[in-house]
Amino acid sequence: MAIEGEEAKEPAAPPDASVFQHAYAEGVHAPWDIGRPQADIVALAEAGGFRGDILDVGCGPGDNAIFLAARGHVVTALDMVENALVKARARAAEKAVSVQFVQGNALELVMLGRTFDTVLDSGLLHVFGSEMRARYVESLAHVVRPGSMYHALVWSDREPGNEGPRRLAEADLRKAFAAGWKVHELRPARYEHMLGGKGYAEAWLVSIERTG
Repeated sequence: MAIEGEEAKEPAAPPDASVFQHAYAEGVHAPWDIGRPQADIVALAEAGGFRGDILDVGCGPGDNAIFLAARGHVVTALDMVENALVKARARAAEKAVSVQFVQGNALELVMLGRTFDTVLDSGLLHVFGSEMRARYVESLAHVVRPGSMYHALVWSDREPGNEGPRRLAEADLRKAFAAGWKVHELRPARYEHMLGGKGYAEAWLVSIERTG
């Protein structure tokens, strides 16, 4: 799925859910479903990047959430597509790991009615153009408190071509989280996928603290 760059007119509504519903339809394999947690997420966890109760927002088939729960965290994982959650619940059951999977809209996280110590976003932030990105950051503020951390793995503008999702520049990330947040780390990473070629896209891994 190719998405127009930041210079294009931003949509007034969230991304069409049917695109993601199709990705999880029977007989379809979503290109971001690699069947395991993202390697950079694993490395972040091993470095102590996750603490306390965790929200995995836009969890897809659940591999990152399951990995974190297996490490002893209490994990809530949210996605808007029920078929994605069906796959995620089945994978968690296969591994005998407990994750609370919730169907919901990432732009309406207030519906969860609680906050978390750490929020993980693997491949969701880059779905949103600048206007929708601002709404998403406002939504995140409902589920984090000062001192909570938000980690995002997103496609980078260093990735050539236009196949796959929107590419974000470092400036896009810093601008989105300029007010009430502090960027602790923003480093090059890899987003593994099933699109072929080298098997990954150039990405950013950004760790941001909620400060206000």
